[in-house]
Amino acid sequence: MATDAPHFGSTHDGDHPDRSTEWQQLRERYLRPAVERPASSATGVHHQALLCTDVARTIEFYQGLLEFPLTDLFQNRDYEGSTHFFFDLGNGNALAFFDFPGLGLGPYQEVLGGHHHLAISMPPENWQRIKAKLAAAGVPTWEHRTSLYFSGPDGERLELLAEPRGQMYGAKVL
Repeated sequence: MATDAPHFGSTHDGDHPDRSTEWQQLRERYLRPAVERPASSATGVHHQALLCTDVARTIEFYQGLLEFPLTDLFQNRDYEGSTHFFFDLGNGNALAFFDFPGLGLGPYQEVLGGHHHLAISMPPENWQRIKAKLAAAGVPTWEHRTSLYFSGPDGERLELLAEPRGQMYGAKVL
């Protein structure tokens, strides 16, 4: 069952001016038609790295609930006793996690330039199956069109999109 999650819902705070003129000016200045755009210097995201507090709980959530296979697990080279592990997101994309036992990181705080959420594409039939698994597991979700928003075991914000990569709500973004 979808619930209204405050960090993904439609509630607003502060001033919300009409910025349509500014956005149009930015599009005119920077956005080029696909045939005029140069190729990216990158080949894709190698991995997104997030923090976790419990390795087993994280594996159970991402592999067991979301069906992202665990592909490797080893000691983090930068912090003795820390685990670095990876999940397959398909198409050569990976999601990585670290735990930092004893480091005392405290609660997550959102900062400008920080991670807001990770959006992951999947076929509609998989999206429906995972949506049902999240509901059965009691994970609160918020649904908007083909997006399903929810939080992972450590509060990490996630979005599952029932659309192909490079498309959002039927519009091509890549």
